[in-house]
Amino acid sequence: METPNRCKFTVIFSVIISLTLALVSCLLCIASEIKRNKKEDLRFNGKQCYLPSSQAFGLGIAALVCLSLAQIIGNCVLFKNYCSGGKRNSHYKITLIAMVLLLISWLSFGIAMILLITATSMSKRQPYRIGWLNGECYLVKRGVYAGSTILILVTVGSVIGSVLLTIKANQTEQDRKIHAQTG
Repeated sequence: METPNRCKFTVIFSVIISLTLALVSCLLCIASEIKRNKKEDLRFNGKQCYLPSSQAFGLGIAALVCLSLAQIIGNCVLFKNYCSGGKRNSHYKITLIAMVLLLISWLSFGIAMILLITATSMSKRQPYRIGWLNGECYLVKRGVYAGSTILILVTVGSVIGSVLLTIKANQTEQDRKIHAQTG
């Protein structure tokens, strides 16, 4: 069984990694917003359109990977502390507020992923007659990547908040047990 100090170090280290990955994902989204295709990049020859690939495609994929890793790491820390070998760990209890934050993190994660996947796939090259959808070219609207950035911050903030609330609730419960035994 892990000692409390080792467990706290693991949690803090994982939170720092998750937060770092989220910030990198945010920076990549901002760079994607700047590098996305503009209206001037669209070529039209009467009935057909062509849109070259933009750097936002690669930046968007990197943002997706970083966001996914941040979400996975944050949730692994939370559930590793909560579950032990398939059985509920009595030392860690997830509070109602932590559960709500976890739900918010998954909802914002899902919406951010949908926005990023769609915007990133639109940033790929759209050749004549093929386009992005039904032979038509589509541009990523201004602010889509910026909106994803806000959702990424909500996602990671909710996960980290859930982890910290779980740790704080458990620390308070352990302090009560220690005071009850000594008093």
